[in-house]
Amino acid sequence: MLIMMTGCGGTETTADPGIADGTYVASFTTDNSMFHVNEANQDKGILTVKDGKMTIHVSLQSKKIINLYPGLAEDAKKDGAELLEPTTDKVVYSDGYEDEVYGFDIPVPALDEEFDVALIGTHGNWYDHKVVVSDPVEGDDIQAVIGGSASGESGTATDLADGEHTIEVALEGGTGRASVESPAVIRKNGDDIIAVITWSSPYYDYMIVDGQRYEPVNTEGNSVFEIPVASFDSPLDVIADTTAMSEPHEIEYTLKFDLSSMK
Repeated sequence: MLIMMTGCGGTETTADPGIADGTYVASFTTDNSMFHVNEANQDKGILTVKDGKMTIHVSLQSKKIINLYPGLAEDAKKDGAELLEPTTDKVVYSDGYEDEVYGFDIPVPALDEEFDVALIGTHGNWYDHKVVVSDPVEGDDIQAVIGGSASGESGTATDLADGEHTIEVALEGGTGRASVESPAVIRKNGDDIIAVITWSSPYYDYMIVDGQRYEPVNTEGNSVFEIPVASFDSPLDVIADTTAMSEPHEIEYTLKFDLSSMK
């Protein structure tokens, strides 16, 4: 089992689970690639069902998300809101590399239905997200269910050879007027995968990826950023701040990489 909890800040919620009390490995999927289960666990968490209450423990990809809230961001900001505190989890990748990340115990109101979970990262802003818990399989060992790490699957960034590559990338979101240069340069050095994103405007002064803020790497011309990419088989949700308006605005975008175009 890959989860090693060193403190528990989660709560439970009353529900009609439709499954017997026990421990299960279940899928935990979200609407945003900045908030997801660590790739070592392939979108799986440990679901505990007891006395009509369900809680899922998920190990995230890093320590950049510092609190969750089972509900909307506007409620999380209110005085007295009970935030979910992180645990420190150990994850083990298929190559034997071990890492410590944050995990959370999240109350689950129902299986196979979207529910709200808000998050706050190290940059201090709350964001709303939708999550779904589904496909419970009895047991408490994630690796026994998934049969190995996600890092060996086709389409993951770790499949790339070290060096420089190019890949077609499309931008969605915002007003539709902005774009990014395609193909984009991809650089791989060991476990580090970096995408060089060049915007169609010089007015982007920072990007947020996976809760981490990135500054432009150039001082002249259109804004250029070097951002991490964990996988090319799913869209990458990012936030970019533009100063082109009367006041700076953070705008949510999605980058879609075409794996078949990788060179």
